[in-house]
Amino acid sequence: MGHDLNAAVLFAWGDFQLTATVATTWGVMAVLGGLSWLATRDSQSRPGFLQTVAEGVVATLEDGISAAAPQHARALLPFIGTLWIYLATANLVGLIPGLHSPTRDLSATAALAIVVFFAVHGYGIRSQGLKNYLRHYLSPSPILLPFHLIGEVTRTIALAIRLFGNMMSLEIAALLVLMVAGFLAPVPLLMLHVVEALVQAYIFGMLALIYVAGAMQSQQLRQQKDD
Repeated sequence: MGHDLNAAVLFAWGDFQLTATVATTWGVMAVLGGLSWLATRDSQSRPGFLQTVAEGVVATLEDGISAAAPQHARALLPFIGTLWIYLATANLVGLIPGLHSPTRDLSATAALAIVVFFAVHGYGIRSQGLKNYLRHYLSPSPILLPFHLIGEVTRTIALAIRLFGNMMSLEIAALLVLMVAGFLAPVPLLMLHVVEALVQAYIFGMLALIYVAGAMQSQQLRQQKDD
């Protein structure tokens, strides 16, 4: 972990800039895509090591999604599962010397929050239809429409800032400990980073899951209240 907490510009051509955050994100996606291809290119009834690991990860992710949205676990697995895997990997990249976690850059966490924002509405409309989905913004009273809209925007902003702030503070804390104690306590520091990185990935993914599941089930909840 370096001392520069700003995203370094690796390449610039006019107004176009390639930052370390973008390059690291592409690297993470390439590694995850390559591992997925290797694990699934020759699926067998008696799986090898990579296929066994991949099936275990998918089963674990599906169980986690089922705990919050049992009726929509299969539908949400591709999006929420990918989000969890990417965030866990991206958060742990900061442990590699010379690299920083992309999620300690506000632009990256804002992009992830925007993806979640559109996914919430996309899954909600697909599940309920456009008319029924938009109707929940007028429930229980049309007067609450501005508050529903403000809530959509504020929770998206909070989702981005929460992950950014936690990952940035984690790297700052690690730098301060290294400055004070040097490399006398590297193992506890690394363990703290690993645990916190995984926790933050889980929280972001779980919040996204709750938001999406809520959008898909809003009509059912409204009907239960009416009954």
